[in-house]
Amino acid sequence: MKTPKAESSADLHSVLVHKLGLAIAEGSLAPHSILRLDELETVHGVSRSVVREATRVLSSKGMLESRRRLGTVVQPEDSWNAYDPQVIRWRLASSKRLEQLQALNELRGAIEPQAARLAAERASWDAGSDLVSQAARLWASGQRGDHDEFLRLDIEFHAAVLRASGNPMFSQLHNLVTEVLTGRTEHGLMPHLPQHEALQLHVDVASAIQRGEANAAHAAMSRIVEQSSEEMGDIWSRHQQPAAPDPPPKPQRGATSRPSEAAI
Repeated sequence: MKTPKAESSADLHSVLVHKLGLAIAEGSLAPHSILRLDELETVHGVSRSVVREATRVLSSKGMLESRRRLGTVVQPEDSWNAYDPQVIRWRLASSKRLEQLQALNELRGAIEPQAARLAAERASWDAGSDLVSQAARLWASGQRGDHDEFLRLDIEFHAAVLRASGNPMFSQLHNLVTEVLTGRTEHGLMPHLPQHEALQLHVDVASAIQRGEANAAHAAMSRIVEQSSEEMGDIWSRHQQPAAPDPPPKPQRGATSRPSEAAI
């Protein structure tokens, strides 16, 4: 009988990075608090090399900083690399989830409509036709209720629009859009079935780009981002509503009501 292999150093390192990153994002490791490497070794049952590598990775993301004679210090949020996909995921997994999604959506609102406008001005007819085909497949998956396929196609569609803008800096922001769309789905902030308007708007964006109608492409993409924000807010507010109290029990048939002893 084979004995299970011990976790590799790389696995232990990844787990520790995730645990510490999530704790910092949540605030359970408070800003300006000091992490002792020997304590991390003991608490997490890992070697000093694993701890050093994990803190190095988190330092590269701006979440930790090593200071002489002081140690490893947790950094405030304004020091973090807000564009790092892992930092975004940790914030989405924390109690600051809606705040992170709203910030990402505001960034989308500033970038994606302009990317759609540029795509309408710059993309070739073939690129526009590909977008129309992608929008059609997206529509079909949404109508079927195929959530995994819809998410995959939605990510591909928005990445394709950013690429079609011809602006390489816009194109590299596709990872941020991916985190928004994935985060909404993973954390239950998507409608059970995509709204008809949302599906139609993706078709409108693609068609406007294919026809070279820059203003129409900009307007349709703006509405996609606005609707995304509205949906998240509505779903979140429903999640936050307190549950209705249970109704009082009905008196049993034939039972007579009597005053309580306290009322006598």
